[in-house]
Amino acid sequence: MYYIFNFNYMEKVSERLASLSPSETLAMSQKSNELKAQGIDVINLSVGEPDFYTPEHIKEAAKKAIDDNFSFYSPVSGYADLRKAIVEKLERDNGLKYSPEQIVVSAGAKQSVCNTLMCIIGKGDEVIVPAPYWVSYVEMVKLAEGTNVIVTAGIDNNFKISPEQLEAAITDRTKALILCSPSNPTGSVYSYDELKGLVEVLLRHPDVIIISDEIYEHINYVGEHVSPAQFDAIKDRVVVVNGVSKAYAMTGWRIGFIAAPVWIAKACSKLQGQYTSGPCSIAQKASVAAFSGDQVCVETMRKAFLRRRDIIVKLCRDIPGIKLNVPQGAFYVFPDVSRYFGLSFGEHHIKNSADLAMYLLEVGHVATVGGVAFGAPGCIRMSYATSDENIVEAIKRIKEALAMLS
Repeated sequence: MYYIFNFNYMEKVSERLASLSPSETLAMSQKSNELKAQGIDVINLSVGEPDFYTPEHIKEAAKKAIDDNFSFYSPVSGYADLRKAIVEKLERDNGLKYSPEQIVVSAGAKQSVCNTLMCIIGKGDEVIVPAPYWVSYVEMVKLAEGTNVIVTAGIDNNFKISPEQLEAAITDRTKALILCSPSNPTGSVYSYDELKGLVEVLLRHPDVIIISDEIYEHINYVGEHVSPAQFDAIKDRVVVVNGVSKAYAMTGWRIGFIAAPVWIAKACSKLQGQYTSGPCSIAQKASVAAFSGDQVCVETMRKAFLRRRDIIVKLCRDIPGIKLNVPQGAFYVFPDVSRYFGLSFGEHHIKNSADLAMYLLEVGHVATVGGVAFGAPGCIRMSYATSDENIVEAIKRIKEALAMLS
C-alpha cells in the first residue's frame, strides 16, 4: 500500500492510484479559478472546451425528455434510438456502416477510451502512444496495467508520426495504437495519404488494435475528416471514439461512444455494466437531437474556431523566440517555447515548460498548460476556445511577460 500523510490522520491508497499523475489541464484550470476568486483578471487558455452554449434544439430535446419522464435507468450501452442515430451519423458523415450492437454509449469520450483500454489491455501489453498526446492516454494505459510505448513526432513534422516510426515501435507485445486526429494538444490532422502509410504498416501486424479518438472530427480546417475505419482492410480492428462534447458544445452533458467490432463492444458493455451502468438518460435524449437534427450549428462554430485560429497564429508569430506550426483542426496551438528555458525574472526561474506556464499565469495572468504533461516538454498548449477579444489580450500579456525574462 501507499501512504499519504495528511495532518492528524493517515490515508492509504492503492498502488494503482499512486502510479497515476494528476491532470495538468485540470490543475491549471483550478489554479486559474483560484486567482480569479482573489479578484485577479485571469484569461484562461488552459481549458479544452468550446465557449459556446449548447444549441437550442438540443436543449429543447432535453427539456422534453424531462417532461416525458426519462428519469429511470437507461440501458447499459445506451438507448436504442441514440445508438441508431449514431449509426446513421457514421454513415452520413464518414461513409461507415455499423450496426447498433457495435455502439456503446458512455459518460464522455474519455470513458469510451478508458473502457476500451481496460477491456483489451492486460499486464505487460504494449500500447503505442504518439507524442504529443492527450494527457489521459498514458494514465489510462497505466490503469489497465499496460506499458506505454511513446513515439515522438516533433513540430517540424507537424507532430505526426511516420510509418517508419510506427514500424520500429511495434513488438510482439504490442496490443494497441492510439491515434487522435484532429489532435489534442497539437491540432494536427492526418491526411488520407498519411493514414494510408500507417495502415500499410498495420496490415503487417494483424494483432494490433487501433483506438481512433475522433472527438474533434468536425473542428477541421483542411477538408473532410478521415478515419482509420475507412480503410476496409483494418476496419475490423478499429475502435472509433467520438461524442457530442466538442462539435455540439456539450462538454458537461458527458456523452461519448465507441463504434467497434462486436466483441469489443460487448466487452465494454459488460465492463460498464459493473461500474457506471448507462449514461445520463436526459443527456442521451439531447444527443439524439444533436446527431439527428440540424447541423448548421456545427459549421457555425467551426468557422468561429477557424477565425480564432488565424488570429492567434498571427499574434504568436510576432513573439520573438516562439516556434509555431499552423494547427489544422481542434482549437489549440502548441508552440515550442524552449528558447525561454534558463531565463529568469525576479523569483521566477524557467527550467521547463511547466515553470513557464506557471510564470505566465502568475505574472502575465494567462493560464496555459506546460507541454511536459503532453509528452512534449519544449512546448505549451494554449486553447483558443474563447472570444476574439480574450485571444488578443492574452497574447499581448504573454508577449509582455516573455519580454521581461532575461
